[in-house]
Amino acid sequence: MKKAIVSALAILALLLPLRAQTVESNLVDAVSLYSNGEYEKAGRILGTLSVASPESDAVWYYLAQTQLRQNQVDAARASLEKAVALDSTNFWYRRALARLYLAQGRGAEGKAVYESLVKDFPANQSLPYELLEVYLAQKDFDKALEALKEIESQRGPSESVAATRHDIYQAMGRPDLALESLEEFNHEFSSPQILSMLGDSYLADFKDSLARARYSEALSLDSSYIPATLGMSEVYRRERDFPAYFKTLRPFFSSPDIPAQSKSMYIGNITRTIDPKQVQAHRSGFDTLAVLAVENSPADSSLYTTVGSYFFSTGRKEEAENYFYLAAKAFPESVSMTATYIQVLSLQGKWEAMRDASLEAFGHFRELGFMDYANMANYQLEDYDAIIGNCRHLIKNYPKDTKVQLSSWSQLGDAYHSKGNSKEAFKAYDKALKIDPSYAPVLNNYAYYLSQEGRKLKKAYTMSKKTIEAEPDNATYLDTFGWILHLQGKDLEAKPFFKHAMLYGGKESPVILRHYAEVLRVLGEEDSAKVYINLAKRLEQ
Repeated sequence: MKKAIVSALAILALLLPLRAQTVESNLVDAVSLYSNGEYEKAGRILGTLSVASPESDAVWYYLAQTQLRQNQVDAARASLEKAVALDSTNFWYRRALARLYLAQGRGAEGKAVYESLVKDFPANQSLPYELLEVYLAQKDFDKALEALKEIESQRGPSESVAATRHDIYQAMGRPDLALESLEEFNHEFSSPQILSMLGDSYLADFKDSLARARYSEALSLDSSYIPATLGMSEVYRRERDFPAYFKTLRPFFSSPDIPAQSKSMYIGNITRTIDPKQVQAHRSGFDTLAVLAVENSPADSSLYTTVGSYFFSTGRKEEAENYFYLAAKAFPESVSMTATYIQVLSLQGKWEAMRDASLEAFGHFRELGFMDYANMANYQLEDYDAIIGNCRHLIKNYPKDTKVQLSSWSQLGDAYHSKGNSKEAFKAYDKALKIDPSYAPVLNNYAYYLSQEGRKLKKAYTMSKKTIEAEPDNATYLDTFGWILHLQGKDLEAKPFFKHAMLYGGKESPVILRHYAEVLRVLGEEDSAKVYINLAKRLEQ
């Protein structure tokens, strides 16, 4: 019996190193799978290893990484906590745990781990900055200032530290200390960045002479420093020294090294923040800046459209159209650029150009919205046959697209009615309502056109009632329903619907105003009727 026991112990002694080798080998395999993005497979192996070898801190650490990749955040936190408990001297384990605490909103725990890391690893240069970010995220500004002071004592003063200290004081609601801290830094070290920040602070307080001095000093150190250039230009603009203002800005807009997006933002601000009277009075100068921006930048959609918007807002619609056209041509695969150009044509009432551009865009993109644009233009051109042709094309070629079918039958009905062919119009509306019996635009038009013909008023009433139930504040639908009631001799019932329509845009429609006036006249309210008739006449002039 003794010999058997001894023999078993001997075998076990031989197996222990083999088991350790197996754990290590499996761990290597799991890490390899993790590195290749096979997180589920790696997790299964590591999960097994965590049971077989729970004393392995590396197993728990990598298990946590696989769990994080699979969004098993709570499990990952528990695994990291075990890894840290097994080896509290490991920097990577503790930092990973601190970051996870912060990501989970456990700020106090994350901050505590980071503070201990800074204490235990004083040579690590990134930790103080990471701890600073933690303090800032938690708005612990006093601790953040202490962290900055520690960073500065170890690495010396720097622009980034000075700028961060300024921002902390601003966040604390102490602009006086923010300004004082910048001036203290500037007293010992000359920096275009800090000088420009000082200039911005003084400019915000309308201390233009101090702002000018700081911007000038910054530009003397670096004549191409953009924040100082923009700040100095604003000083000139406030002083109404527009020749100096434009001269200062020309290098900014002329330089191909300045990102197009930065130029675009500035031009956008011209139309949003600068007094329109100033823009109009010095329009040629602003125009020059806008043109320079485009000429000296690579093709950029935001720049083209911003310059186009600038010209449009200042009344030069032709110039605006050109830049939107350039944007569409420079980015021929951009649906939005092409659509914007077509919308600009619409705003100008260039219906033929809008129609042609829309059809070309539909041919290129096969986006059905462009066919809608083409039909909008055709309505304005009163080319109803073109609309009918377009709608028939869509109905034939998109038989399974219910949205296309619904929209096409609806527009087909409108086009036929505009041609005076009520029979075909009502057939088209019936087709549309088979697809969607609750489609309010068709219900309203169908009902209104029946009322115009003075027939099937019960059917018109039923359809119209559905529209006001669906959209009780739609003035057009309220008008149709009220007018049908009037035709049925129910003027007293009709009046509240017209009165409600007046609150939601009805006063902008001569037709609605005349309908309401007629209802009031029938009810004997002649004076009120005259008021609405006069309003309608003014709109029609």
